[in-house]
Amino acid sequence: MRGFNKTTVVTQFILVGFSSLGELQLLLFVIFFLLYLTILLANVTIMTVIRLHRTLHTPMYGFLFILSFSESCYTFVIIPQLLVHLLSETKTISFVACATQLFFFLGFACTNCFLIAVMGYDRYVAICHPLRYTLIMNKRLGLGLVSLSGVTGFFIALVATNLICDMPFCGPNRINHYFCDMAPVIKLACTDTHVKELVLFSLSILVIMVPFLLILISYGFIVNTILKIPSAEGKRKAFATCASHLTVVFVHYGCASIIYLRPKSKSASDKDELVAVTYTVVTPLLNPLVYSLRNQEVKTALKRVLGMPGENKMS
Repeated sequence: MRGFNKTTVVTQFILVGFSSLGELQLLLFVIFFLLYLTILLANVTIMTVIRLHRTLHTPMYGFLFILSFSESCYTFVIIPQLLVHLLSETKTISFVACATQLFFFLGFACTNCFLIAVMGYDRYVAICHPLRYTLIMNKRLGLGLVSLSGVTGFFIALVATNLICDMPFCGPNRINHYFCDMAPVIKLACTDTHVKELVLFSLSILVIMVPFLLILISYGFIVNTILKIPSAEGKRKAFATCASHLTVVFVHYGCASIIYLRPKSKSASDKDELVAVTYTVVTPLLNPLVYSLRNQEVKTALKRVLGMPGENKMS
């Protein structure tokens, strides 16, 4: 916050967001509110089922638990404020609150990118080395990978937030977005930002492309193993599962690439809001549906927790 203390004149920003939509903001409020409740309900359900059902106390479901928790926090940083602004005429946010939102948004976003890569590696070990899975993916390694994802994610968020907040902001103060994101905020800085943008671009490559490439490598080995399955039905089910997982991966990293893998903040456009909705609302909704609620073991455990009749054995 050195820039704020010394040379920043702006003490608050105005989040323009969806202001131009007029009366449609009420409809958007209803839609985003229902989506937010669905995201929270799905993630809380997954965490509760995994916590209560002992058969799900494995590294795979441990990663799902952490991802659900992180996704819940991730949406909490963005959506509640969006809902308030959709109903209010004043859409202001203080400089400090904007910096805080930016830090936590980037922290959880980076952590999620790394966690999804960890889950891809977990699936690689489980499918390609099933007999050695418990030896390789033990509790110590699992905790280490989760901790590394969180620490690295929030360290990168801290560096990025400090780089941005160290810039002077002397006006204008209208952020062309519905939350404090990097490119729209940098665009308002009244100084040369090329060097810092280059550093932030490099960090974006690290957060987005490195995990994405690791996931592709993991699923390349997984597909090679699936092709060796003698049963056609087994191949079909395995490919269907991989396809659903990779759909989430491509949506998540694809939308993030559109927004962040651009070296100049001037390239930000009004369409970025629509893309941002995908990775701040749609992807957090897809993750629990694809990774957990479509999982037969999770569905069976959920039925048992709710006291519903289910299969006698876990799938």
